[in-house]
Amino acid sequence: SNKTELKEIMKLFVGYLLAQIQILHGFQISGVSQASRRNNRAFLTQMAAQQDGQQTNEVDGVMAEATDALQGVGWAPRGDGDITSDDPFVQRINAEIIQEMGVPLDELLNPATVVNLERDLYNLRGQLAEATGLGDIDVGGLSTAECDGGGSSEDIDSIRKAIDKKEKKLLTERRSVFRGWLKNVFLGQAVLSFVLSWVMATNPGALFGGFDWYYNYQMDLPIRVLGFWWWWLFIVPSLRSRRPSGAEKKALDIAFIGTPAISLLAPAFTKDAAIIWFANFAVTAASYGYAFTFDDDDADGEDDSKTPAFIKFIYKSLDFGSGRERGARN
Repeated sequence: SNKTELKEIMKLFVGYLLAQIQILHGFQISGVSQASRRNNRAFLTQMAAQQDGQQTNEVDGVMAEATDALQGVGWAPRGDGDITSDDPFVQRINAEIIQEMGVPLDELLNPATVVNLERDLYNLRGQLAEATGLGDIDVGGLSTAECDGGGSSEDIDSIRKAIDKKEKKLLTERRSVFRGWLKNVFLGQAVLSFVLSWVMATNPGALFGGFDWYYNYQMDLPIRVLGFWWWWLFIVPSLRSRRPSGAEKKALDIAFIGTPAISLLAPAFTKDAAIIWFANFAVTAASYGYAFTFDDDDADGEDDSKTPAFIKFIYKSLDFGSGRERGARN
């Protein structure tokens, strides 16, 4: 029938496209000889039959690599998903750090890294215990020596090396405390950036007029543009680096989204860099006003099921690098 013929044509066409894509990308197609390639119909039929399995394997490989990379910086879930500050695992880490350093987990420079390293070590010690004959034991609170039953093999030595590497990194991270003076440094950086950006946006010649390149390369306009982009590049990030919480954190999250939008859209309405700089200032000020007016600190951490999914994703993404990484807080 016509439908059957059309279906067969579409199948061959899809198979042909897949073959071309794989050839262009340098994929080696196993089990297909040069002779079979001369027979287009046989080759395309074979490719159509194999495409599902091949695509699945390729996608799985890419996803595994991406997940490993994201886990390295605390963006992707490990094991059973996100760990919050209420988890007994995190509570134990927090108690140990308070005992060792006199500060809670949140006051470390990279709390998410600490939690993820601790979880990796927990899993690796479990593997070591099982591989060395201790069986499937609970390794929580145990040292590596207590989880090692002795013996040697390629797999066991590999696990030991991985544990040793992560323990050295963890030791450094657990001693890296986010000191109060560092917050003041970031605040000073924000103030300096505020002043510098205003001069750049309004009168860049005052800063760079003494350099020949400023006139030779006509840098006046580019520096003015950089001046109002300074809000998103330095001012707001410097304030966020202080790890604020509550209303101020929400204000800076909103400003971090709003300032680039203003810098991108405003030039369509005005070419005056000073006006665009003030627009960024107004958005940041409005963000603070909104957050401190409507934010309820007591509601922090309550059920946010009514919050749209894309808003949750944006806020969780913004948490990275601002002190509320995965594992640091709720």
